[in-house]
Amino acid sequence: MKLLNSMHLKLIALITMIIDHTGAIFFSGQDLYRIIGRLAFPIYCFLLVEGFFHTKSREKYAARLFIFALISELPFDYAFFGGLNGSHQNIFFTLFLGLSGIWISENFRHKNPLVSIAGFVGAAALASLLNTDYTILGILYILIFYFARSMPHGLKELYILLAIGTATSFLSGSIQMYAIFAVIPIMLYNGKPGLRSRLVQYGFYAAYPVHLMILYLIQISMN
Repeated sequence: MKLLNSMHLKLIALITMIIDHTGAIFFSGQDLYRIIGRLAFPIYCFLLVEGFFHTKSREKYAARLFIFALISELPFDYAFFGGLNGSHQNIFFTLFLGLSGIWISENFRHKNPLVSIAGFVGAAALASLLNTDYTILGILYILIFYFARSMPHGLKELYILLAIGTATSFLSGSIQMYAIFAVIPIMLYNGKPGLRSRLVQYGFYAAYPVHLMILYLIQISMN
């Protein structure tokens, strides 16, 4: 039985992300926090693809991601680097580039398949150039969920498991392999949105920069 709606998945992703970031900042030698946190990003990528196909306005969706990427950059820099740092960009930039890749692919996949492919190649190249969180691997996760969407259940979950495992093994370290366990809550997704309101929507967006700033403030209070 599929028990989880979109709201449940967002809560799982948010909680595991906060655990991950808490571990990265305060308990860098303890892998358990980072292992739990590996569930967050694949779920966010899955929800990004779902959101792309269900949103009333793709323009507004992309604009929200970009605006929160800008808002989140200072909290991200201070939480992880202790000050301004242009060498590594926050996860909203990765999600924005991934969404842009999907958008180009959808617009051109029948008209010009080469342009459709170029959309994702360009997104991956920019993610690498800007050194966004997860870089090329992040774009690949989004691409995996994009292609999985049209697959029948059973095959879809097997494909996601194998594709995430393969991409991760080539492009990341051993701890990131725990990302494959994100397939479990995704398998339980029932396709329903759950609680919906503008306040809840923006609350989930704001949770990213807000929790990073809180972690930074705790960090400096301990020094």
